[in-house]
Amino acid sequence: MRDGWIRPERLFDGEDLIEGAGLRLAAGLVAEVGPAPAGARAIPGTVTPGYVDLQVNGGGGVLLNADPTPAGMAAIAAAHRRFGTVAILPTLITDAPEALDRAAEAALAARGQEGIAGLHIEGPHISLARKGTHAPRFIRPLDARTMDAVRRLRAGGVPVMITLAPEAVAPGQIAQLRAMGAVVSIGHSDASFEDTRAAIAEGANCFTHLFNAMSPLVHRAPGVVGAALDSLVPAGIICDGIHVTDELVGLAIRARRAPDLVFLVSDAMPSVGGPDHFRLYDMDLHVQDGRLVNTEGSLAGAHVTMAESVARLIGTVGVAPRTALRMAVTIPARVMALPGLAALVGRRVEDVLHLAPDWTVAGTLAGLADG
Repeated sequence: MRDGWIRPERLFDGEDLIEGAGLRLAAGLVAEVGPAPAGARAIPGTVTPGYVDLQVNGGGGVLLNADPTPAGMAAIAAAHRRFGTVAILPTLITDAPEALDRAAEAALAARGQEGIAGLHIEGPHISLARKGTHAPRFIRPLDARTMDAVRRLRAGGVPVMITLAPEAVAPGQIAQLRAMGAVVSIGHSDASFEDTRAAIAEGANCFTHLFNAMSPLVHRAPGVVGAALDSLVPAGIICDGIHVTDELVGLAIRARRAPDLVFLVSDAMPSVGGPDHFRLYDMDLHVQDGRLVNTEGSLAGAHVTMAESVARLIGTVGVAPRTALRMAVTIPARVMALPGLAALVGRRVEDVLHLAPDWTVAGTLAGLADG
């Protein structure tokens, strides 16, 4: 390990993109950020905290639904770490009740494990009309079993995001989840604009993959999309040029009522860092021309990394680099109330990225420190 000061061209400290600043590395950590002293080692590109992804179904050939264990979560996290994502919410999509029980126990056992920041429960309390690839046989209203699972997770100190449809919950249930400390994210919903606003008023504080699997914005029926854009609630978005067009990603960012209300998610499947095919429920999925599709050729999940999404935001969508990095680091960390994930000082060098001048991931500071 090579200790001492380095001076990148640019440094993202979790808030701003700064030029002329340096980092002092000591004992495998970022010990200090400040003006770079004379003699600091100059490096090209940008240094930033590693990416934070709040929606990761799988990676490295592992699907959480198929392997809801601490080992499965670790394998998924390790696969995404190779591409610059240092913290994930392993995501369990709609499944049988016992699958959630197993995933909850795994998340409790994996608490504090490298790269695992909590658990995202995406369904099964969603709209049948907006199910996407979720299996309809498991879709059901929010019940006591799920409430108990969230309660156990939160009592055990595990951050939780739960995606649900307002039409799948009874009055007061969103407030109960929020009182437990869960992040309640509206998604896979065919709700009206008014019902979505009512869910926000009750405490819903996020939206899941904006535009995808939700009632669209229509001029006399703004739907979930319209309610999301008109709110002050953060929304995740997939930026792969497939799930949402690049133009609409940019428009959504500009349309929000305040900055920092759109963040990146990958919604990645096991094909990221793994084989180009896998099985979900009773379906065979495979990557075809960069798209993850089923045997009929229909879109069935995402095959993208946060690193690719950041580079696309900057290079294709035309988002300012500072905004793109906030969407990949700062906002998701804030959504889950995990500010340390957006910090530099005190972070392990393995959790801090070195980005090349074209904004792709060149490696981590661990590689730089040894170079």
